[in-house]
Amino acid sequence: MRRSGATTSASTAARTPDLVAEPSSSPLVTGAAGFAGAHLLHLLLTTWPRVNAWRNPSGRGVPRTHTDARIAWEAVDVTDAQAVAHALRDLRPSAVFHCAGLADVQHAWTDAARALRVNAVGTRVLLAGLAGAGLDVPVVVTGSALVYRPSSEALTEASPIGPSSPYGVSKLAQEMIARSAGLSRVVVARPFNHAGPGQSEAYVTSSFARQIAEAEQGLRPPVLRVGNLDARRDITDVRDTVRAYVALAERGHTSQPYNVCRGEAYRIGDLLERLLRRARTRIAVELDPSRLRPSDNPVVLGSAARLHAETGWEPRIPMDQTLGDLLEFWRRPASVRDP
Repeated sequence: MRRSGATTSASTAARTPDLVAEPSSSPLVTGAAGFAGAHLLHLLLTTWPRVNAWRNPSGRGVPRTHTDARIAWEAVDVTDAQAVAHALRDLRPSAVFHCAGLADVQHAWTDAARALRVNAVGTRVLLAGLAGAGLDVPVVVTGSALVYRPSSEALTEASPIGPSSPYGVSKLAQEMIARSAGLSRVVVARPFNHAGPGQSEAYVTSSFARQIAEAEQGLRPPVLRVGNLDARRDITDVRDTVRAYVALAERGHTSQPYNVCRGEAYRIGDLLERLLRRARTRIAVELDPSRLRPSDNPVVLGSAARLHAETGWEPRIPMDQTLGDLLEFWRRPASVRDP
């Protein structure tokens, strides 16, 4: 992360300046105890001597592998305006990666109000806190590709908006708040599905991997319970996804959103077959109606052409490595299972 050189070009003027590594200031990751947040911390620590990390006071604790003294943890509820404003005044971060939010699509169907409060109101509170503290720093807001209208075609940032779930509605509200906040250095990411070690079993590939690992260890019958196997999803390794967030903080334009995706839609049943080929025991597959969502788009496919063109980012980790690392994660004892 380097300081930008002075320039008068129109292209550079519209771009978020590179992050400035001031000796007394460090980046902040909200939702740092979550899946993407934890991986982002690991990435930032490869270039920064210190990183600030917020976690939900009522959520999961500090991941065991992220008790590094270089991480300054703080329990902050992003919907608490007073707590957020006070914490930001003290920290004065050099950049903010806003990963906090309700990420479970299924849960949003049963508690849409909470999804809106955490995802949309929490973002408004955070951005208002930054403005109140006079902090003009790069901010990456991690939205979602589920703001788009369902389509079988590859989605670009110009594709029609039309979320089909309460979760998608909450993320669209979050994005609208972020883009109208009046801060000059806010970039919105629209990540598609991402997977990798440390992911909750609420997500499809992680659910498969956990069931396989537990069947191998005799902790459950050798029967894998599944939902819709014909859906196709554009899935990127989470470690590539967080690299995209850093690239956007450094080189993204504030006037437009960015898809973060691989650009290839995998049939869920094919990913299951890849995992089953790695299994150490024979496992049967059975449909579980409870795993079928009220709204399940047949295909979710994206284009990351804008992200690649403007930042140079591209995915590096192949799907087979993602699946293998995910399965190995669930094979570990629970006491050492943090990413």
